[in-house]
Amino acid sequence: MSTARPLTATPISAELVCGALELEPTAHGLLPHRLPARARRQISDGQTAMAEAQPSGVRLAFRTAATAIELDTLPTKRAYRGVPGPAPADGVYDLVVDGRLAAQATVTGGNLLTVDMAAQTFELTEGAPGTARFTGLPAREKDVEIWLPHTERTELVALRADAPLAPLPDRGRKVWLHHGSSISHGSNATHPTGTWPALAAAHAGVDLINLGLGGSALLDPYTARALRDTPADLISLKLGINVVNADLMRLRAFAPAVHGFLDTIREGHPTTPLLVVSAVLCPVHEDTPGPLAPDFADGTVRFKATGDPAETAAGRLTLNVVRAELARIVAERAADDPHLAYLDGRELYGEADHAELPLPDAVHPSGEAHRRIAERFTELAFGAEHSFGRAARGVDSAEARSTQG
Repeated sequence: MSTARPLTATPISAELVCGALELEPTAHGLLPHRLPARARRQISDGQTAMAEAQPSGVRLAFRTAATAIELDTLPTKRAYRGVPGPAPADGVYDLVVDGRLAAQATVTGGNLLTVDMAAQTFELTEGAPGTARFTGLPAREKDVEIWLPHTERTELVALRADAPLAPLPDRGRKVWLHHGSSISHGSNATHPTGTWPALAAAHAGVDLINLGLGGSALLDPYTARALRDTPADLISLKLGINVVNADLMRLRAFAPAVHGFLDTIREGHPTTPLLVVSAVLCPVHEDTPGPLAPDFADGTVRFKATGDPAETAAGRLTLNVVRAELARIVAERAADDPHLAYLDGRELYGEADHAELPLPDAVHPSGEAHRRIAERFTELAFGAEHSFGRAARGVDSAEARSTQG
């Protein structure tokens, strides 16, 4: 005779979703977005539109005594045209109980988005929703988070449990707002709480809003406005790699774009600790400009830089050029902005780290390297001597979170 309790549906609302800036109603349910509608209307490329709808750092969070929880979703998985190998793996859902990873699940089926990286085209094949199930949870009141797959667009369809679910009460944590490239988004991390920003947030005891946008940390004004308008106690910007590998601009345009990006953020966060982080070591782009191109020569996805190093004299950007410019800009601005600081990304992942943990596709770190970057960031940014660390512990007076949703 079964003793399992029946599952009851709980409406999914903004009070139960953390890490998203908006929830868009769809034919199936709710789609978490990491950029607001105003920004999305200004996106002109499919890569950014795809990245912002992938819920890196987005999680359902609630307090419950439930022992069984089910989440129905409609995932959109990715495949790359011309790339050999098996079908894309199902994205991982991480169940975190009282701050510790307790279980994982996947959802089969769903939509399939086929990407042609050479042509920059996208083809969608529609599928059906599925269910992530978690059972055997401790029968006591507990804080539960379900982290959504970080690189898999995920429409939230239904949530069921065998006990009531209530929004988490305010736990007094500071909010860390982070923006960066695909490395911050979580490329090559194997599960959503294994991305370096998620790991660093857990180490530091802060609540993460991750605006890491794969391929799209390009100093776009609409991203700056989203950062400006999002309540936060700590802000970090990891800049450089996408501007180089997209061959988006020259040095003459880069410096004013960085100033403008920072000016916009400071309109909404005039005294919030703001950390500018340059790119981690990436040998293909240290002294070679973009654009970056996919290389399938050995049957796997790797990348190569296709620019001419000699053209840096004419303003073409490399990572070494960008790092020097970011350091200069921050040093000049910090004279009037004591809450602004710079961190060289090679302190998070440098030459010795690359020798030990090489980049599998020549650009993105492995899961183990994500953990190392998180440990270094926790030490260097959240350390006792840094404004991030002081603000995370409530020592510095950061902006109030009275409007935090």
